[in-house]
Amino acid sequence: MNDAHRHLGVLPAYPFYGGPPVRPDTTARATIGELIADLDREGTERALVLPNYGVPDPDVAFGFNELVVEAAQRDERIRAGLWVSAKASDAGRTAAALRLAGEPGVRALKLSFLLGGGTDDPGLDPIFAAAREHDLVVHVHTSPGAASDIDRVGELVERYAADVKIHLVHFGGGMSGHIKLAGGRFFDWIAAGRQVYTDLSWAIGFTPRWLAAEIDRRGLGHDRVLFASDEPWGDHAGESARLRAAVAGTELSGLVFHTTFDKLYG
Repeated sequence: MNDAHRHLGVLPAYPFYGGPPVRPDTTARATIGELIADLDREGTERALVLPNYGVPDPDVAFGFNELVVEAAQRDERIRAGLWVSAKASDAGRTAAALRLAGEPGVRALKLSFLLGGGTDDPGLDPIFAAAREHDLVVHVHTSPGAASDIDRVGELVERYAADVKIHLVHFGGGMSGHIKLAGGRFFDWIAAGRQVYTDLSWAIGFTPRWLAAEIDRRGLGHDRVLFASDEPWGDHAGESARLRAAVAGTELSGLVFHTTFDKLYG
């Protein structure tokens, strides 16, 4: 199988939500060797690897960019995604990251508003311009509420996805996002010519089954869904089993676990 979204790098402990400093990403990997051992154990044929992130210190995620590029250049199974930010305070860091966009093995730019910023930030234009220039996919985190809500992230699809590929991570990231996307919006974008893709990591239990049924019913979107583990924040075995159960015995199975990744990131 291929994995369209996992992370590399160990984060420092942080007092999330006012509690004591913790490190919840217990399977985070610090080295390329540890990552490669995971791929071997899982039987993962190819993977898109992104910097780990989550603590509100921009230097942490940006600091892993060179590590993921090195990983892609060490093992041909690995493709790299670069951490970028549209925040004005991160403009210099993002400019440095974008200078790596043409490096061998780089196939994506990772964007999340969990650490601040939003869809109105002027810093988005240079990010999407670099993606356009280097034919990279822009990964965007989705989750309910604030700037990561699909209502806001969907503005990026409308604005940029006519000529830049956008990967909506987590298929909306929760009940409201799942229903909005599978209920029509995802298919409307595809029908309108938007280059929009997604994965079902973190998806609520009913969602993979429903999305697979909607793809079959509509005859649209079969080539826009990928398997992603989101390790270390997701669970590879659990994510794989859930998606396999939803697409077993269908054409979609080969597409989500193999073909679409090869087309998008190969």
